[in-house]
Amino acid sequence: MSGPLFRRLCLIGAGLIGSSIARLARERGDIAGTVVAHTRKPETLARIRELGFADVVEEDAARAVEGADCVILCVPVGAYAGVMAQIAPHLAPGCILTDVGSTKGSVIRDLAPLLPPGVHLVPAHPMAGTEHSGPDAGFATLFEGRYTILTPLPGGDRAAQDKVAEFWRRAGSTVESMDAATHDKVVAIVSHLPHLIAFTICGTADDLAEETREAVLRFAASGFRDFTRIAASDVDMWRDIFLNNRDALLEMLARFTEDSHALARAVRWGQSDFIEDRIRRGRRIRRGLIERKQA
Repeated sequence: MSGPLFRRLCLIGAGLIGSSIARLARERGDIAGTVVAHTRKPETLARIRELGFADVVEEDAARAVEGADCVILCVPVGAYAGVMAQIAPHLAPGCILTDVGSTKGSVIRDLAPLLPPGVHLVPAHPMAGTEHSGPDAGFATLFEGRYTILTPLPGGDRAAQDKVAEFWRRAGSTVESMDAATHDKVVAIVSHLPHLIAFTICGTADDLAEETREAVLRFAASGFRDFTRIAASDVDMWRDIFLNNRDALLEMLARFTEDSHALARAVRWGQSDFIEDRIRRGRRIRRGLIERKQA
């Protein structure tokens, strides 16, 4: 395929993921002829102009998507329905609508009913990120060596799916496809539950008596520091993820709760074999991640 993949790429939202996509497109030159960025906050629009990673900075979402052959939603998943109501009448026939959200069942629920005829929806989830947010946080190599999961709609346009897959391959990702329900269960255990645990542990530490809390912060070991890094993530994004992947997250939390109670019983009753088994299984999982270069 010669020339840019998209003639006019529109990013709705320019936080960590959106600004990384824009920087990537600017750096590579074969992704988009023109990059349009929209966000709802005037101060963020001004910052995008200062940083210069978009060709066009548009304050109105409807105008931003006009004439775009690809629109990527890079806002918290809880905002999708409202954004779609604004932009749907202005999406051009043949346009590809995709996203970067961490839940996929809710994305299809909120976008598909408003999809205009001739517009192709290809939900996607790049499994990449940091605890930082905002337009200053992005960098072009964010997606290198990471997985991006597509959850195509049954009967969806194959050419559009192939184009979105090629976009993520050019970003450096390994692309996989699965149905939305499977995706939501997988990310509930590998991403959403760890974040829930991290927020909870930091909340527990914050609730300790003042003198103990200060000691926790002063003497924090690497394990606790890792939890605080995860817990520093964007508030709006994670609130929306928890609420929009509620069923899968609660299922995985219930299983985790049962397993943690079992380990607690082993500690209480001195069951060394059970404790050693859990530690060994953790080490095995870690080795598997390292072998897959996902550590």
